[in-house]
Amino acid sequence: MAQKRIALVGLDLALPGEKGLTRVYDLAGVLSQRGWEVDLLTGRFQHWEKRMRSDEELEAVSAPFRVSFMEQLGYRKNIDFRRVLSHRVMAGNVKKHLESNRYDLVYALVPDNHIAALAGDYAKAQGIPFVVDVEDLWPEAMRMVLDVPVLSDLLFGGFARDARRAYLRADGVVGSSDRYRDEPLKYGARVPRTLTVYVGGDLGAFDRGVEAFADAIEKPAGEFWVTYAGTLGTSYDIPTLIRAAELLFQKGETGLRVLLLGDGPKRAEWEALAAPLGDRVRFLGYQPYERMAAWLHLSDAVINSVIQKAPQSFPSKIGDYLASGHPLINTGLDPELCQKVEREGLGINVPPEDPEALAAGIRQLMSDPDGAAEMGARCRRTAEEQFDRSRSYEAISDLVAELLGE
Repeated sequence: MAQKRIALVGLDLALPGEKGLTRVYDLAGVLSQRGWEVDLLTGRFQHWEKRMRSDEELEAVSAPFRVSFMEQLGYRKNIDFRRVLSHRVMAGNVKKHLESNRYDLVYALVPDNHIAALAGDYAKAQGIPFVVDVEDLWPEAMRMVLDVPVLSDLLFGGFARDARRAYLRADGVVGSSDRYRDEPLKYGARVPRTLTVYVGGDLGAFDRGVEAFADAIEKPAGEFWVTYAGTLGTSYDIPTLIRAAELLFQKGETGLRVLLLGDGPKRAEWEALAAPLGDRVRFLGYQPYERMAAWLHLSDAVINSVIQKAPQSFPSKIGDYLASGHPLINTGLDPELCQKVEREGLGINVPPEDPEALAAGIRQLMSDPDGAAEMGARCRRTAEEQFDRSRSYEAISDLVAELLGE
């Protein structure tokens, strides 16, 4: 019997050694281990580093699957009309690639909605299964930057139409949360097979990072580290974290330190806001994954600090936060995440954009080290059982096998 071929279409992904999220690359590896021939189609433009990949970089990729760079224009900002044009160029190239090849199943990520819609068109024309993987919600995420009645509907209406087109063609849906899994229902889709698989992380790589780099990080005795890791951008509420820390300093909590791992368009603005607090709030910049793991491991609490209107359900960093083995402070309003934190005893939920409430939450953890340690132990167990890609992504592989009739 001929080997089954799968097209895995993922727009913004990182290859090994690059800045960014390697989830799709890891998924391609899991699928190829099942014995299928996997073609990973991604953009030549590296989204997190805002640069074009070279032919030499493509040739240097060593993987048990094929990686193809689709040409695109590139862009400078995450919310940018040129980004839309860049995605459209890539969509056309994905369409040409699919139509010039034969596949037995197509697996496409949302976003990009238009690319997923075209991939769905191809799958339906070929009479093969089509799987949509919902990682983020467009246009909802864009409305955080521009939410103007009528105007936003006109600008973002195309994203909703493409999402509907993709969802209506899906034979299977994978969501990085239950809410994302069920998103196609809002568009009238009746998908026969759905699955929730958290983005998660590579627990083995996390632990190797702790072993390799933790000893090189100096942590003074008596300090309590609250750490954020991720993008310093519009969705994330670092100002409230800074103001909460200032309130605690004023109340005599001199041992508190806030660590911010990551970079983004808001970094300079937030550094200026934190400047009066000196080194009690430290911006450490982007850290390679394994170094980030070491910082999280040495922390005392980790924080998912998002704004009130943030559309995120389970941000990609949640798996790494849980792997740290420290209590999670969650300021997001997503009911699914809030319920998980409370039900499983993973940390505390705090109202968003409320410095006093956040300060009280941090102080609660500082004053109850035994309780915090118990929360942290539960976090680590949850990471091992539900967020380790080497285990959790097997469920996606099983879904693909079912749709392929194997």
